Amino acid sequence: MAGLRGGEWCSRKTLVGMGLGQLVSLIVTSTGLASSELSRRGINMPTSQSLLNYLLLGAVYGGILISRRKPLQMKWYYYLILGFVDVEANYLVVKAYQYTSLTSVMLLDYWAIPAVIFLTWMFLKTKYRFRKCSGVATCVTGLVLVVFSDVQAGDRAGGTSPVKGDILVIAGATLYAISNVSEEFLVKAGDGIELMGMLGLFGAIISACQIIVFEHNEIKSVQWSTDAVVPFIGFAVAMFMLYSLVPILLKISGSTLLNLSLLTSDMWAILIRVFAYHEKVDWMYYVAFGAVAVGLVTYSSDTNNDE
Repeated sequence: MAGLRGGEWCSRKTLVGMGLGQLVSLIVTSTGLASSELSRRGINMPTSQSLLNYLLLGAVYGGILISRRKPLQMKWYYYLILGFVDVEANYLVVKAYQYTSLTSVMLLDYWAIPAVIFLTWMFLKTKYRFRKCSGVATCVTGLVLVVFSDVQAGDRAGGTSPVKGDILVIAGATLYAISNVSEEFLVKAGDGIELMGMLGLFGAIISACQIIVFEHNEIKSVQWSTDAVVPFIGFAVAMFMLYSLVPILLKISGSTLLNLSLLTSDMWAILIRVFAYHEKVDWMYYVAFGAVAVGLVTYSSDTNNDE
């Protein structure tokens, strides 16, 4: 009976982890749609978009943290470093779209996954057995098909400075990996509420300083209207939901499954194009979606404790 209950618990944990991963992936897709709408309207302020999210995190989770009246479980400068890494990761990836093609930016997915696996193996002592490795490989294969399809369709038309854009993507992916692994360590060794509250505090301070230096002219030039405010606020709310769910997923399944789950955000965006905008997409996208789904199930089905 005890063995049966353990198996049921593992199965439930696996399903919850996969479900949360796809919810996070859908939220990431919504942030991309909001950013695209803002960019279409000539509003390019990546740090300003993130600032409102950090303010929400600081207000909500910081308020809970203050009400507890307890000392921090982790050193404050850990959160300062994490805040800097997180702000710059968001900034670099959004900035890359100005210089290179969509296909190049999608390489972010590939680089973040091996970076996370290496960092968790090196610093968190996570061990990956064959089944998990094959799941990762299957997911990456699915995204390779997407990139290949885009190249076939001529999507890789380049940009104003493709090399510069690719460097920004790789740098942003590396910072995302560092941020995710650091959050996994902090949420498992400390407290998720403390993590989000302190990340919101330092993220807001760093973002505000960066806006003063780099984006004050863009803010002055924006013609604010309902069509501009709605996606701007929508982006911040979606990011707040994303940041609120990520610590839970990290505690349940770890940063590797988080990054594998985010691969499907490209797939959800494709489905939205098909059903909402009635656009035609290459058949290879559907094969890629299936490959990523199989890879996620394969990775998650290995319920043995690797850590």
